[in-house]
Amino acid sequence: MDNKNFGILIVDDEQIVRESLYRWFIEDGFRVETAENGADALRKLQKSSFDIAFVDIRMPGMDGLELQRRIKEIDKSISIIIITAFASVESAVRALKEGAYDYVTKPIDPDELSHIVSNIINQKKLMLENIQLKQKIEDLSQVEEIVGESPQIKKVFELILTVAKTDTTVLIRGESGTGKELVAKAIHANSSRKYFPIIPVNCGALNDNLLESELFGHERGAFTGAQYRRKGKFEMADGGTIFFDEIGNVSEKLQVDLLRVLETKQFTRLGGEQLINVDVRIICATNRDLEQAVKEGKFREDLYYRLNVFTIFLPPLRERKSDIPILVEHFIKKYSQVMSKPIMKIDPDALDVLMRYDWPGNVRELANAIERAMVIGKPPAIKKEDLPFQLLSNGVDKPLSDSLEEIERAHILKILNQCDWNITRSAEILGIDRATLYNKINKYKLR
Repeated sequence: MDNKNFGILIVDDEQIVRESLYRWFIEDGFRVETAENGADALRKLQKSSFDIAFVDIRMPGMDGLELQRRIKEIDKSISIIIITAFASVESAVRALKEGAYDYVTKPIDPDELSHIVSNIINQKKLMLENIQLKQKIEDLSQVEEIVGESPQIKKVFELILTVAKTDTTVLIRGESGTGKELVAKAIHANSSRKYFPIIPVNCGALNDNLLESELFGHERGAFTGAQYRRKGKFEMADGGTIFFDEIGNVSEKLQVDLLRVLETKQFTRLGGEQLINVDVRIICATNRDLEQAVKEGKFREDLYYRLNVFTIFLPPLRERKSDIPILVEHFIKKYSQVMSKPIMKIDPDALDVLMRYDWPGNVRELANAIERAMVIGKPPAIKKEDLPFQLLSNGVDKPLSDSLEEIERAHILKILNQCDWNITRSAEILGIDRATLYNKINKYKLR
């Protein structure tokens, strides 16, 4: 963390103190601002971000303790150092108990300040490194879950390695459940950005207003309930990758906002005026026909061309059935460890059922089927009768039940899997309201 990227706010009603501290830190290359009272400090906090705040304990109007509480409401990550006279050390100790990092007494010793600031910088660097290391480990563990040896999936591996070394925008296309997010994580984990985070955004799970706040963040007071400043996904992904899942569901207004960020690499928080620069790689995924959406005027053509630079098509599981035995082995091993259950194989007749099923929900549906079989199955192997009903009623082993309830259950589960369990979309396809669909899910114990 370079000093020029490290912000320091000095709050003291004594001009000589403000000017002295300002000169010391400016000479060391820090970004520094000053405020003569609490109200002035809060105004500056709304306009800029800081890593450290030096706060005088005794000031006219709002005192240091109250200002500390207000600062923590805005940004809990700011390290607060209390400035106090010897006579008010007791108040400084109170401030420490309420979350201050440290305190210094007047007259202020520059060497003591330098030591405190150096410790804070080192701690923040260590925290950042730990976050990045944790993210890297999570990324690599996810990459291992892309399983298969078919020619189709080998082609996907080749494309991942080809595009990962660049900063090119990637559009991942395929049906729900084919593993689009895993591909995005694999691209990130093999890129030069792998030590920075990959931040996923599910565009189909949030309404327009919530998604806008999630992406760009907001300032305090930007809307009802915005009681403090919040960073958005773009800021959190700075230096790394942002993954837009179901990009085809983004509204026209947000399409314009996204296009502007792609072109300028700048944005403002909701309710804010300060331009924020970001360096992020964009990876998107969709199961929609974007070309048709462009023709119908539902998706901007200019945004489509900005996103569709490098495309990876994920084949549905029914087109790479040779991978099913490998995937089954992978999921059995995974759930055996999670459940501490000694089931390590599958009977041939059960595997035959899996091979003959068309898997409308793709790999996700297969994973769910194996997990369910592991729950009800008994060692040493998964048996045919342990498999979910819709597999056995697929015309493979027995005719579909004449019961309307069984037919309805199978159809609802099929639609839920196809829609990645998006309740709103599933209800629309089924022609029922959300409440009715929830009742059906509970009735048939689909979860």
